[in-house]
Amino acid sequence: MEGGKAEFSFANGGVPAVVSPRGRLPPIQTSRSISFKKTKDGEDRDGDDGICHDDSTPPVKAQTIDELHSLQKKRSAPTTPVKDGQGAPFATISDEERQRLQLQSISASLASLTRETGPKLVRGDPARKADTPKISAVDHHYFTPTISVSDSALKFTHVLYNLSPAELYEQAIKYEKGSFITSTGALATLSGAKTGRAPRDKRVVFDETTAEELWWGKGSPNIEMDEHTFLVNRERAVDYLNSLDKVFVNDQFLNWDPVHRIKVRIVSARAYHSLFMHNMCIRPTPEELENFSTPDFTIYNAGQFPCNRYTHYMTSSTSVDLNLARKEMVILGTQYAGEMKKGLFSLMHYLMPKRQILSLHSGCNMGKDGDVALFFGLSGTGKTTLSTDHNRLLIGDDEHCWSDNGVSNIEGGCYAKCIDLSKEKEPDIWNAIKFGTVLENVVLEEHTREVDYSDKSVTENTRAAYPIEFIPNAKIPCVGPHPRNVILLACDAFGVLPPVSKLSLSQTMYHFISGYTALVAGTEEGVKEPQATFSACFGAAFIMLHPTRYAAMLAEKMQRYGATGWLVNTGWSGGRYGVGSRIKLAYTRKIIDAIHSGSLLTANYKKTEVFGLDIPTEIEGVPSEILDPMNTWQDKAAYRETLLKLAGLFRKNFEVFVNYKIGKEGSLTEEILAAGPSF
Repeated sequence: MEGGKAEFSFANGGVPAVVSPRGRLPPIQTSRSISFKKTKDGEDRDGDDGICHDDSTPPVKAQTIDELHSLQKKRSAPTTPVKDGQGAPFATISDEERQRLQLQSISASLASLTRETGPKLVRGDPARKADTPKISAVDHHYFTPTISVSDSALKFTHVLYNLSPAELYEQAIKYEKGSFITSTGALATLSGAKTGRAPRDKRVVFDETTAEELWWGKGSPNIEMDEHTFLVNRERAVDYLNSLDKVFVNDQFLNWDPVHRIKVRIVSARAYHSLFMHNMCIRPTPEELENFSTPDFTIYNAGQFPCNRYTHYMTSSTSVDLNLARKEMVILGTQYAGEMKKGLFSLMHYLMPKRQILSLHSGCNMGKDGDVALFFGLSGTGKTTLSTDHNRLLIGDDEHCWSDNGVSNIEGGCYAKCIDLSKEKEPDIWNAIKFGTVLENVVLEEHTREVDYSDKSVTENTRAAYPIEFIPNAKIPCVGPHPRNVILLACDAFGVLPPVSKLSLSQTMYHFISGYTALVAGTEEGVKEPQATFSACFGAAFIMLHPTRYAAMLAEKMQRYGATGWLVNTGWSGGRYGVGSRIKLAYTRKIIDAIHSGSLLTANYKKTEVFGLDIPTEIEGVPSEILDPMNTWQDKAAYRETLLKLAGLFRKNFEVFVNYKIGKEGSLTEEILAAGPSF
């Protein structure tokens, strides 16, 4: 001890020892050693003798927890590389002005049609009061006195604009009952009473244009409504959204082909819906968002609020309405997110053919040599399984466009069925269910939050929506050259269609329009026969024009770009369901591989009776006897009887298309009719 100064050494939390400055002991070298020096003013400070690491930092410059939170957040900046000359238009606009113009655009979208003003909009979560300005950021005519002033004119509607998945998780967990984070990081949520689409409640405005252009009548998915009823429902939806403290707004794109992409705006009341569309549409870069401006199409999702059942054309409290002239869609009375996805698909089925672009309900993948294949098929045919191939790149799983530029995915994500999902059967989907994925209506264990994919307590239609980049072999951007092969999949539970057939153009059109598969016999007592199902263009619920229009475009593009059509049966052989056996998946994969490689084009073929299909006599890795279904049936008479029965069902289904006239273009051609079964 000298001059009022003492030095202490603590080692491993032990008792302090007095050390003489003159006879300094060597320091104890340990990672947990700490030394202090007592200064003249009595304060301790770190020693400078190298005993321990000095990890002290200046104190945080915050007096309150709110100030601390403000330091925690870093302002986002555009990360997209800007090419020379492209940044100039944005440099002249301040961030404040850009936000004002953005809110002006959103305000115009949310404006009432029967009152003079739209809502007063501000950005940000109303829970964060510090972010809420005292006056509206949109400075047009909102404060002009009118005779229609009501209490709604006194409030602000907060806009949560293009939030990130993390921000949407926070909103869902905090405000939406039934939202949980699963053990793998996905957001599990509930869609309310409706756990699937409501096709009987979907309507399209009937006007002079759509009367001529759209498919109406028997077999059509399009149910008409008038303009006035649409506007009544639109007003109801907009009033509901404007009455909320906050709305979620997504500005995104459809179609990966930049020449033909569509700008869409989705206004919704739930974080779950916003995250779903964030995943399913194409996500703009910050730079693209700056120049988004006015959307080409707008969805008003007021699904928590019912329509008025006394309104003309309404048959329930649910209404999903499409107005092609106004370029708007209104959703009332259903919170099922799939209505938005399929509503936009219906829009593309209308807009793209006007540009001579074929819209398709199909899967699509591409080989290493650039060979593209389209896969069409209804539920249970194996479309997802066969289009997911680790040796090929996935362009998309559900919706595509075929233009003169090639093929492009309409969406930015995948919407996969989850019932009985397992890692062994569907590893890509299983691994994609992680942070950022939306899980609809699944059942999870209360404590561990592990999902039981076999549990159908809420619904059998459990779903996962995730960005396409969650699939390891996804091709980004999701575009490819012109398809070489068009594969039509059918699960024939009657057991009479061949495992694979090469189709002529007219046969491709016929089977594309038919959209056939067969459901296996049900569990109901006495039901033993398979049930045939036909869905025009393999997606009748979403097409807008007559099926022959899409079929003619498909044939024209196949002919121009040299694509080959194939009919692949993934169903039964050797007898119908209950008698025969299902064709092994390994054999079907060998068939698909032979199509991809081109080897099936050079095979020897023979023609079947009734359907007149060309079937190969030999495929490597596939038993030759199963290629002709007649060989696999022991009872040849039963085979013939079942074959004629199925042919009759095809003919009956096709009757609705035979004499249909598309405006002034004429009836269905005799060539397509001749491509069907004859007996």
